[in-house]
Amino acid sequence: MTGTNHRILLRSRPTGIPQPDNFTADTVPTRPPAGQEVLLETIFLSIDPAMRSWMTENPGYQQPVPLGAVMRGGGIGRVLESKSSHFQPGELVQARLGWQTHPTLPARYLQKLDLTRGDALAWIGPLGLSGVTAYFGMRDIGAVKPGDRVLVSGAAGGVGQIAAQIAGIEACHVVGIAGGTAKCVYLVNELHLDAAIDYKTEDDLSAAIGKACPDGIDLDFDNVGGPTLDAALLHLRPEARVVLCGRISQVAADPPYGIHNLGQILTRRARMQGFQVFNYHDRYEEARAWLAARHQQGRLRQRLHVLEGLHHAPQALGMLFRGENNGKLVVQVGNIEGR
Repeated sequence: MTGTNHRILLRSRPTGIPQPDNFTADTVPTRPPAGQEVLLETIFLSIDPAMRSWMTENPGYQQPVPLGAVMRGGGIGRVLESKSSHFQPGELVQARLGWQTHPTLPARYLQKLDLTRGDALAWIGPLGLSGVTAYFGMRDIGAVKPGDRVLVSGAAGGVGQIAAQIAGIEACHVVGIAGGTAKCVYLVNELHLDAAIDYKTEDDLSAAIGKACPDGIDLDFDNVGGPTLDAALLHLRPEARVVLCGRISQVAADPPYGIHNLGQILTRRARMQGFQVFNYHDRYEEARAWLAARHQQGRLRQRLHVLEGLHHAPQALGMLFRGENNGKLVVQVGNIEGR
């Protein structure tokens, strides 16, 4: 099969929020697959906060994206040509595709989608890595249990939506923090959270948390960091758990915000723990079985914010850090129905 592969490359390392001029585009011929490789057509790319750290010289937990290389990113693709007996043309797979239309990748890096559990939209949504992250963060690290008073920041984002619903499924009192009236209405009216806080309209976020959580917080699922985390710490109940899932407000902050209220961890005998979902790779099947069952029951949903066209990926990444997305941010590159 011959054709062209449209790519977006990292041109420079950003200062602050990534900008379109941190990237450049090119077009190269598609590379036919060699032994145990697969040529794919990218359908969806997931836009995630971790991408900003990958653009730095020292991401901390994995290698940075080299300047001049295809921007790293995961998503869903369709098999066009395969040199592996495990994948056939037309099948849908999940992989780290990169920001390109037609990657050629080793078969060992691909995961075939089980479409009996959900369609491609479900796999970029609640069955994707955002859902898996929420599952392990809420159930493993957070040890959520019925009756917990749960606060979720970034609750309208990709991970936050799923984390909040998991807490609701576990019969918790759930409060979400999000930016904007529309997001807060969505959290309460469609995801059935008990309350939502619009941080953009609150002069005193700690007071707003206290009003929404008058009995305190047993579990704080933090996707934001910075002042939001600091405010939540003031309302911890004894033996509370704080899950550090993300720090989207701080990834591009210079200087980063210094947390003042860490003393609450000591006085409340609380536990604060961060995690990386990749450390749970051997248990992804467990998470997806649980998520798929609730999704098929109609108890787990996710709103997607979809931009069409690979050229929108740089714009989408900036939107994520400005809070301009209304749901999990996705770039649709190819036709979901195929040609």
